[in-house]
Amino acid sequence: MSSSPNRASNSAGKSPRRKDVSLDLNTARRMLPLIRSIVSDIVDTQNRLTRLAPERDALDDSRRALDWVSRQRRYAVHDELTQAEKSLATAAAELDALGVALIDPNAGQVDIPTRINGRQAVFSWRLGEDGVGHWRYAGEKSRRPIPVDWQPGTPIRFRGDA
Repeated sequence: MSSSPNRASNSAGKSPRRKDVSLDLNTARRMLPLIRSIVSDIVDTQNRLTRLAPERDALDDSRRALDWVSRQRRYAVHDELTQAEKSLATAAAELDALGVALIDPNAGQVDIPTRINGRQAVFSWRLGEDGVGHWRYAGEKSRRPIPVDWQPGTPIRFRGDA
């Protein structure tokens, strides 16, 4: 008899595989206000974590010698950090549910999955940019500007057209 419990869910213990998301440029641009809001929250929370961590470490290092006011501050900082970490995880999960990948939580850079010429690619956006204006193929590091002819309403030109 096996000592491992029976699981009603996936027997391999893995979460169900989510369908790959691929968004076109117009959809990515329509999603941007929501993405911008979530990423702004992530960057603010990341900054708060960065600011509070050294204070927590200093209070923890001297915890045995703290007076009552400093002990209260130590508990408050730990509570703030715990809440910020939960908030960060929730915001990252919101992006993940949209199919958007958080690349840099400090700079607020995200990748929005797409396919270009049959290859996996992403539209890349950073907090502070006006709109989705860059892309790259999966696995590439450098961002490329989105060509003008990808813009809606731009007439398609064929080779040989003058």
